[in-house]
Amino acid sequence: MKNNVMLILPIVFILDLLIPFTLAPAYKGYNHLTQVMSVLGNSKVPLHSVYNTWLVVFGITLAVTNFKVYAIVSEGSRLIAVILFVILLVYAIGGCILSGLFSVGEGKSLNSLSEKIHGYGSVIGFTCLTFAPLLLGIYTYKRNNIKFSIFSIGCFILALLCFSCFVMGDKPNCKNTFLAFEGLWQRLSLLFMYLPLGCLALFEK
Repeated sequence: MKNNVMLILPIVFILDLLIPFTLAPAYKGYNHLTQVMSVLGNSKVPLHSVYNTWLVVFGITLAVTNFKVYAIVSEGSRLIAVILFVILLVYAIGGCILSGLFSVGEGKSLNSLSEKIHGYGSVIGFTCLTFAPLLLGIYTYKRNNIKFSIFSIGCFILALLCFSCFVMGDKPNCKNTFLAFEGLWQRLSLLFMYLPLGCLALFEK
């Protein structure tokens, strides 16, 4: 029987990707293609407290369900389970909780302490989460679930490509190219990072 606690994961992953679309209409001029989601947490944005609160709730939920993920993965590999646990915890704290408590400004400058905490926390959290699909691919291969393994490795490759585009989009010489769609690359990166974890919650018994 599937664990009800694990079923929370795909729900919060979907909400994390959809909530920005529900809040954005209140922020005139916001562009999902070119602006990152964290901009919606800026204090000058209407409903910013809603988005920041969501990030904290999301982070806490991920940190709690992380123990159940560890319990499942450790059945196949204790080492992979430990590494994945650390990765998810770092993302939950740095990419979600700290990002919700310390919002960014309207621009990308890291002048204030709040902006620096948010910026560094997000970068470290996102970078770590990129490797979650790879670990799940190795884990499911060890469990002889070849289809899930191929799916997870595929998501890892796509997540890595999208995350690279997201990072490159901030470079001056990429401003007038397809790489400038930072909002799109961020969302696609998260989608491919979340998919294997969400499927683990749905299909792993």
